[in-house]
Amino acid sequence: MTAVTQKQGQSATLASRRYKKKSGFVESWNRLKTNPGAMFGLIVLIIMVLLMIYSFLFITKDDVMAINSGNRFKPPSAQHPFGTDSMGRDLFKRTIYGTRYSLTVGFFSVAFGFIVGVFFGTIAGYFGGWVEEIIMRVSDVMASIPGMLLGMVIVAVLGPSFLNLLIAIGISNISGFVRMARASVLSVKGSEFVEAARAIGMSEIRIAFSQVLPNSISPLIVTATARIATSVLAAAGLSFIGFGVPVPLPEWGALISDGRNYLSLAPHLTLFPGIFIMLVTFACSLLGDGLRDALDPKLKQ
Repeated sequence: MTAVTQKQGQSATLASRRYKKKSGFVESWNRLKTNPGAMFGLIVLIIMVLLMIYSFLFITKDDVMAINSGNRFKPPSAQHPFGTDSMGRDLFKRTIYGTRYSLTVGFFSVAFGFIVGVFFGTIAGYFGGWVEEIIMRVSDVMASIPGMLLGMVIVAVLGPSFLNLLIAIGISNISGFVRMARASVLSVKGSEFVEAARAIGMSEIRIAFSQVLPNSISPLIVTATARIATSVLAAAGLSFIGFGVPVPLPEWGALISDGRNYLSLAPHLTLFPGIFIMLVTFACSLLGDGLRDALDPKLKQ
C-alpha cells in the first residue's frame, strides 16, 4: 500500500506541474512572442543597446574627436562605412558613439519620470482629497507647457550639458506618468483584494504600493515604452537647436544639425544619424503596441 500511495503521490505531483497555471509574466511573454512587430522592435532595441555597450568598450573620445582634414566629406566606403564629416572624422564611429547619449537620455529620463510620476500619481489616485487636488493641479501646469519648451527653459537655466538634458527630458515626462498612474489606481482601488488587505490590518500606504500599484502597472509599462521614443526625439530636437549635448560631442541630433549645412555636398552626414533615430522610435512604437496587446487583461485566458 505504501508503494502504491507513493506512486499515486508522484503521479499527482507530475500532473500538477504539467497543468499548473502559468504566471502572468510567462503568459504575457508567450503572447508577445507571437507578435512579429513587437519582436522586431525588441530585437532592434537590443541591437542598439549592444552598440551602446560596444561604444563604451571600444570607441574612445579621441576616436570621434580627432580631426583629419585630408579625409573631409568622404562618401561611405569599406574604410569609412558611413563616410566622413566636414573635419574628416569617421561618421560611423561618431554615430555609434552617439548611442550612449541618445539611449541613455531615452532610458534614464523615462526611468526618472516613471519613478517620480508613478509615486505621486499613486498617492493622488489612492488617497484623493486635497492631496489629489494639489498633485493634479501641479501636473496640469507641467502638462500645459510643451515638452520641448520646458526642456529649453530648464537647459537655458542650468546650462547645456548631457546631465542637464537628461534632467530636462525627465521632468517633462513626469506629468504623463502622474495622470496614467492615477487613472490606473482609480480603476483598481475599489477591488475586493484591497478590502481584504484592510481587513487583515495593512496600512493604507502599504496597500497603495504593495497591492494597488502592482495590479495597475501594465498600462504604465506600455506608456514607459512609448515615452522612450518621444524622449529620444526630444533629446535629438534639443541638441539640434543647440540646447542639448554640447558640440562637438556626437549626439544624433547634433550630428544632423552639423550635417544640414552640407546636404547637397554630403547627404550621408544627416542620413545615417536620422536612420538611427528612426529605428529607435519605430522599434519603441512597435514594442509598445505589442506590450499593450500582451498585457491587456481582456486577452488573458
